[in-house]
Amino acid sequence: QVQLVESGGGLVQAGGSLTLSCAASGRTNSIHTMSWFRQAPGKERKFVAAITWRVGSTDYAEFVKGRFNINRNIGRSALFLQMSDLTPEDTAVYYCAARSTIALLNNTMYEYWGQGTQVTVSS
Repeated sequence: QVQLVESGGGLVQAGGSLTLSCAASGRTNSIHTMSWFRQAPGKERKFVAAITWRVGSTDYAEFVKGRFNINRNIGRSALFLQMSDLTPEDTAVYYCAARSTIALLNNTMYEYWGQGTQVTVSS
């Protein structure tokens, strides 16, 4: 129903900035919320940020500390994560995820996921 493809990952020095992108296709009109998650080696996946597709309401993990900004372009069906003041602890695979309105009403987990993009922050 919905396909997600992340891009924009790479190597960046501590204190630097990087912007991740997520291209959505398929029945994008069914999307209620889109989010970014990340997973470091040997650690559990963590929530990073979320945005409601239509209204644009946002939510951020506390460890982001105002450094990250999530936004979307509805017309282009694109999701972005602008990251600043990066530290080595931000090193992880970042995943784009989407949840439909039906899944939201049923309290179901995000059902659509991208393949992930690697972000590596050097000290």
